[in-house]
Amino acid sequence: MQTTKTHFEVSFQTQPQMKKEKITLALVDDHQIVIDGLMSLLKGHDKFRFAFATTDSGEVVERIAETPIDVLLTDVMMPKLPGNQLAKQVKEKYPGVKILALSMSGQGDLVNEMIEDADISGYVLKNIGKQELVKALEKIAGGGIYFSEEVLDELQRTSQRKKQKEEAHLTAREIEIIRLIEKEYNNKQIAEELFISERTVETHRKNIFRKTNTNSVIGLVKYAYEHRLI
Repeated sequence: MQTTKTHFEVSFQTQPQMKKEKITLALVDDHQIVIDGLMSLLKGHDKFRFAFATTDSGEVVERIAETPIDVLLTDVMMPKLPGNQLAKQVKEKYPGVKILALSMSGQGDLVNEMIEDADISGYVLKNIGKQELVKALEKIAGGGIYFSEEVLDELQRTSQRKKQKEEAHLTAREIEIIRLIEKEYNNKQIAEELFISERTVETHRKNIFRKTNTNSVIGLVKYAYEHRLI
């Protein structure tokens, strides 16, 4: 006996496949050439569409209200409204928006500031290629996080420097003296600047060299730069 297809089966087989919605992006960078480059990089990609791109970080929050987005790509160092402040405003008003920070610098302090202040989902350097950018955007849009290898390495180095600094137990006064030593102040000049005696300065210097495990001014200044004391 021949069986016939039900209406449900026919409908199911002939129904066209639904297209997956694209990930909606917004981009802010104070350099138009960066915007042009990134938009050109992702132009025609079947997974992404740009809602808007702007060099004015001050208008981003308002524009998101007009055009909802999934991911905001933001520069970090911008003159009008820095990336951490912008990202914080966006997260407060639109908690569902994911934020990917783009920067020329992976300096650990900057990255930590973006993470702590704005709860970003990722941080990449502007020297990345298309493949890594697409990977980062897809992961972030899906609810994950993405930090490029260079950024993770710098975060680790920053953490180690912080730990070493804490282990050194340098006081605020000692750090102040290190900064004056870097400016080539002698003991007498340091004493006059800080209104303390030369003997006190000498004691501080001995303690500083002992704590930082250095035995020369050059070694001390190198330590200070590596640990972001100056």
